[in-house]
Amino acid sequence: MNQEKINRINELARKSKSQGLTPAEKEEQKKLRTEYVATIRMNLRAQLDNISVQEEDGSITNLGEKYGLKKGN
Repeated sequence: MNQEKINRINELARKSKSQGLTPAEKEEQKKLRTEYVATIRMNLRAQLDNISVQEEDGSITNLGEKYGLKKGN
């Protein structure tokens, strides 16, 4: 998600608080928020896929592989 879309989300949030939104603006806000949340989840999942834990026996377990958090799930 680019900065322009994030700025638009913030702009709509401010307008919603101050004067309210038109039905078209509410729909735009809903779509932008959905896209934003999906982007955040995708980034978090990518980070979690790259975390490995060293077990007490010295073996290394990749959490993405262990819990099936592959990209695209």
